Amino acid sequence: MPRSAVGYDGANLEPIQCNRQDPSRINLDLVGAIYFRRRRGDSMSMMSEFKDFAVKGNAIDMAVGIIIGGAFGKIVSSLVNDVILPPIGKLMGGVDFKQLFMNLGDINYATLVEAQEAGAPTLNYGNFLQNIFDFIIVAFVIFMMVKGINNAKKKEEAKPAAPAEPSEDILLLREIRDNLKSA
Repeated sequence: MPRSAVGYDGANLEPIQCNRQDPSRINLDLVGAIYFRRRRGDSMSMMSEFKDFAVKGNAIDMAVGIIIGGAFGKIVSSLVNDVILPPIGKLMGGVDFKQLFMNLGDINYATLVEAQEAGAPTLNYGNFLQNIFDFIIVAFVIFMMVKGINNAKKKEEAKPAAPAEPSEDILLLREIRDNLKSA
């Protein structure tokens, strides 16, 4: 006994018939009776839809942003590892942040590398501190960029619009007024 259900296409409100030949799939009829399809003539092939998506500015902007973000992440990591943390470590008595760890095992190790080679459980809080510094720098740079963009938008919006040219009627009335004054 075939089952049928009527659903509606969300975009076009076109009725769609769904026939089921298997009576044991009644729950599927109740739950999944609505199938979406486009009206004839509106259909696009998957390749043309993908092409429309890929060529739009948003997708390209996102791809460029991801690539630049990856390169920017390397720059920030280098800034933190090579410029910021060494002076802080020197001020703290020659501490290398990468080597800061807490040994969770019973045997003591002099360095993080020794503990990791031995397979000892460690809590690497030095790497965590380094990642916090990375985050703070990235967040600050992004904040400054957004602030600069917002200031540029405000300046652009704050420019007064040039006064509109008077219409021909106004120009004609002014000419008449000036002629009457001079007469």
